[in-house]
Amino acid sequence: MTGKRIKPSDAQLEITQIKSYVGEKQNMRDTLRSLGLKRPGNKVVRTADAVTCGMINTVAHLVQVEEVK
Repeated sequence: MTGKRIKPSDAQLEITQIKSYVGEKQNMRDTLRSLGLKRPGNKVVRTADAVTCGMINTVAHLVQVEEVK
């Protein structure tokens, strides 16, 4: 699941950073750090609340999102 299609729900999302933030704007770097991602390959599990979905949609081209079952 990628792109700006993430909607708030009660689901758990596994967010994986797939690209480096080198060359990206500062707000995208800050957003990745807020999600808890530091380098490509890192993964975090977050609840799909409105704040998290907004952050994912901001850096959608740098992350891959999967729903945890």
